[in-house]
Amino acid sequence: MIWLLLALGLVAVVEGLVLALAPSRLEQILAMLAGLSRDQRRMIGLSSVAVGVALIALARWIGG
Repeated sequence: MIWLLLALGLVAVVEGLVLALAPSRLEQILAMLAGLSRDQRRMIGLSSVAVGVALIALARWIGG
């Protein structure tokens, strides 16, 4: 349970930094995403999930 809280906290920090440091760039990225098809957005999401799972597995493997 503590790992879940840690992960959620890290996500909140990263997203907060993006909003605080580059709000106009975020608007550009959202506009670009709005121009993609639903299937393209779905593949980006699935790829992101796959990378996240791989990073979690790597962290668990390194951390023992």
